[in-house]
Amino acid sequence: MRRILAASILLTPMLFTAAASASQPAIDDATASTPSRPISTGVIPAHVLYSPNIELPNSISSNLQFVVQLNVDEFGKPHDVLVINSVNPDLNSTVATAVRQFRFRPATLDNQAVAVPLTLTLVVRR
Repeated sequence: MRRILAASILLTPMLFTAAASASQPAIDDATASTPSRPISTGVIPAHVLYSPNIELPNSISSNLQFVVQLNVDEFGKPHDVLVINSVNPDLNSTVATAVRQFRFRPATLDNQAVAVPLTLTLVVRR
């Protein structure tokens, strides 16, 4: 009994040392030299902050729908406005002029304002 007790007392420091070294993570040279990439938080889309009233001729009495493509820059200003689908092509220039006056909260990527393409569906109501 004394021999077992003496042996366990003598072996205890070696067991603690082995357990401590086993619990430390092994460092792999390949992963240590690989640079880490920042993780993106994703794109938060642009939002309309201001839209002016679109003046239509009195002869137009129903609701009209327009699909507009544009680019919103990092300052929230629209550029390259193009009406791609409309019920009344005669009003395309009026709608495009009005959309150029829109103001947006810019889209953000990783908390930085970025320019983004945008497609808007506008419904003009009387």
